[in-house]
Amino acid sequence: MSIVKDAAALAKGMSITFGQMFQPTEVENYPDGKGPMRGAIFQERFRGKHQLQRDENGLEKCVACFLCAAACPSNCIYIEAAENTEEVRISSAERYAKVYNIDYNRCIFCGYCVEACPTDAITHGHGFELASLNATTLVMRKEDLLVGIQPAMPLKPGGGKDHADALA
Repeated sequence: MSIVKDAAALAKGMSITFGQMFQPTEVENYPDGKGPMRGAIFQERFRGKHQLQRDENGLEKCVACFLCAAACPSNCIYIEAAENTEEVRISSAERYAKVYNIDYNRCIFCGYCVEACPTDAITHGHGFELASLNATTLVMRKEDLLVGIQPAMPLKPGGGKDHADALA
């Protein structure tokens, strides 16, 4: 009797397989999908590619305190600090990160660096396309991580910002 049960189960499984074989294939056009992120929908807590933020004046928020590198359990963050001068101002503090590298070969996206940062300079973005066949391209430099300068709001002739001008 067990041979009949086994044969019936096998026939049922194969009927499902053969039924699906003749159905039309549904393909999602991933790289060229809909929306600004090409169809990707992210949760708020998604931890993607890191971003180095700027303050409202366009200066870098990172003050090279090394807390993110100290908090990193995989030791994938490398920082070199340099002093700001009066002529060349990179950040609003005394120091700035001259070199800021994250090695994504080692990063585990734990978020400890984001939590440790006292100035909120490093955050997780929504970048998820980090795969590469060449391991050297997975070392992101400061230039790759730094968020671009946001365009300033236009000023009124008197020097103040006007809400109507900002919307135009």
